[in-house]
Amino acid sequence: MDTLSLVEINHYIKISVQGFFFFGPVCLFCPFCFVKNQKMSRLSKKQPSVCTAAPLTDSNVSQKLAVLHQILTSCLGPSGRLKQIHNDVGGHVLTTSTSSVLLKAVQLSHPVPKLLAAAVLNHTSRFGDCGLFAGVLCSALLVEARRLMVEPPAVATVYRQLLGLCTTYLTQEDCSCKVRVEFSSSRDLLTLTRSVLTSKPACMLTQVEAEHIVLQVVQAFLLTVPSSTTGRVRLGTAVTHLVEGQPPMASTALVGLLVDMPEQLRAADVERLGADLRVALFSTSLAGDLAEEGDGSLEVHGETIVEEAVLQQLLELGEQLVTDGVRLLACQKVVHPVLRHMLRGRGLVVAERLGLALMEPFVQMTGAQPVATFQVAVPFSCYGCVGTLGVHRCGSRELLHLLPAGDPAVCTLVLCHRSETSLDELKVTCQTAEQVLRQTLKEPSALLGGGCTESHLASYIRHKPPLPLPPKSKTVVTQATSDLGCSRSDYLLAAEGFCRSLEATARALESDTTVSLMDLCHAHRWPTSAAPPPGVSWAELVGSCGCGLISGQSNMEWTPLGTGHEPFPPAPLINTASQPHVLDSFPAKLNALQVAVETANLILDLKYIIQDKNELFSSCQSGV
Repeated sequence: MDTLSLVEINHYIKISVQGFFFFGPVCLFCPFCFVKNQKMSRLSKKQPSVCTAAPLTDSNVSQKLAVLHQILTSCLGPSGRLKQIHNDVGGHVLTTSTSSVLLKAVQLSHPVPKLLAAAVLNHTSRFGDCGLFAGVLCSALLVEARRLMVEPPAVATVYRQLLGLCTTYLTQEDCSCKVRVEFSSSRDLLTLTRSVLTSKPACMLTQVEAEHIVLQVVQAFLLTVPSSTTGRVRLGTAVTHLVEGQPPMASTALVGLLVDMPEQLRAADVERLGADLRVALFSTSLAGDLAEEGDGSLEVHGETIVEEAVLQQLLELGEQLVTDGVRLLACQKVVHPVLRHMLRGRGLVVAERLGLALMEPFVQMTGAQPVATFQVAVPFSCYGCVGTLGVHRCGSRELLHLLPAGDPAVCTLVLCHRSETSLDELKVTCQTAEQVLRQTLKEPSALLGGGCTESHLASYIRHKPPLPLPPKSKTVVTQATSDLGCSRSDYLLAAEGFCRSLEATARALESDTTVSLMDLCHAHRWPTSAAPPPGVSWAELVGSCGCGLISGQSNMEWTPLGTGHEPFPPAPLINTASQPHVLDSFPAKLNALQVAVETANLILDLKYIIQDKNELFSSCQSGV
């Protein structure tokens, strides 16, 4: 190999990366720069874009949608299968069955599955729950649309009509699959939280541990509700603190905030601090880094060293804090060790490295205003106050417990688990449950869970179609079908596909050893172990429906869910004393239903998909 001179190595050549030309220095370690002389260059030809017409008819697109549908379906419910995601070169292995975590980690290569995943992630970012329901229903609608011998635009029109029918029914006061959430007791709040927590098997909780976590989550939520009702009511904040290596039964909900215990601070010293402590909060680094200060002035006289001048300013700031009676200094970042030593010697508690996540709840609890510089004096109005300081012990770890002076509705949910994987899943699940409880305050309603709402809606749609039944006048049918842009047969096929998609979503809750039934009275889903032997009725095998609201009776009739039966109006429950055991968030599930149908319609309306093979971008075009 020829020896390259420094001039040859630094010589600039023209290279191309994915069709774009750049100029840069030659690097011996760069795969583009195999250089032997100054005249060599490497060019790569830009690949032409690929246009796919009618993507749903493409077998490759259908296969990818079918795989995504199978992945999401197998994650749904308490019997869902866990998924492990890792790359080929090693690294962290992710184990989850939560849609928001799964879809962020999975690399999707085609625009259609990417569109579906983006819709689900947008829903979960706003509502938290029912992401798997939205993904499973959307993919099921697309699978059913491909099986039908109907034009996709006509199917989308029928889907849109049926979505309006479902939305109207679910928002009615007399909806048979909706219950009112009562805040006079914690029963419904516990049921909502339990439904979210038990649907995530990756949390790895026993029944006793799950019940303990449910109680702590509800208690943490209630601590964020302010006691005062005068003026505008604002919910507080619940901060999640993770402790790995401890059993889940050690989890607890505490008033106030927990921060890392400062070094050389003992519990006896904390107890002697008293009450109503003045607090100073800094959002900038107090380590003397001028790069973070931005605009500002620093006077240096003669041959003074800059580091010494900065340290002098920090010490002057510390003197001001001592003079103003500050007892707790909290910093988002790092505090200079000399300043920290000086303040501790003067009786102040120094809590550093709070992190960005704790800043807002700290401000809400103490009333302190974050100071963004150490080069000016701290205004007295920026100080806050905490009630008292304490020490919280979790296993061998000690944490500084900050208790509020008034009623700021700020709390900390301490979550413990034996492994990192289960702890991460438990954190996401508890945050989702808290989000569901917050939405319930705005809309105090819930939908029946366990697949009962889906089977009920399917039966309701079959019995009450938007198009009129065979009428006496053909003009009525002509007008109705012309409004939808399809024939009656096309409408009936698409409507049946919509109902089968709802039933398939309910059947996704089955485990390997159960099958789903539907009663022919209330149209609820009933899980059972297997078909009855000859001479044995269904009533002897079924216990209660999926939501737990109805118990099996000898005079009831059942049919396997998803099989053909005569349409019937689902009868409402009258004067029932039982309470549902599984509930879904009404705002989350209603929005998930809308997202699923609208996303499916958007994909059905796709006319072309244009993909850039250079992997820089791709676009979809709908319409004509």
